[in-house]
Amino acid sequence: MKKPIFIYGLLLAGLVGALKFLEYRFFIRDLSIEIYIGIIAAFFTVFGIWVGLKLINKKPTSTSNENFMLDETMLKKLGISKREHDVLELMATGLSNQEIADKLFVTVSTVKTHSSNLFLKLDVQRRTQAIKKAKELQLIP
Repeated sequence: MKKPIFIYGLLLAGLVGALKFLEYRFFIRDLSIEIYIGIIAAFFTVFGIWVGLKLINKKPTSTSNENFMLDETMLKKLGISKREHDVLELMATGLSNQEIADKLFVTVSTVKTHSSNLFLKLDVQRRTQAIKKAKELQLIP
């Protein structure tokens, strides 16, 4: 009695296995383009993330701050005060007058006064010119 049940069970398992195999073959054949597109999309996603991380985590080749030496004699010669030098350094980082005022705990008009004094002492008209000249004179890195 157990032998026919066992044989029918094996036949049924074999038929189910054959149907799954055929279904798999037709599934792969019908959806092969989608599978290939998915594999290519996954590859380019991983590649894009890798390239993005390489670009973001790029190490600077050389920094000018390592070799920078402040020319104290030039500061004294031009008559630039410590506070004006602080304003000049913050200007070089690209901060606005309001941001400089917030960092130094002074008013915006004080920052403007220091900026005007710097422009006169460096003989320039604009911030960009002041930063360029200050770098040439070794006043900022």
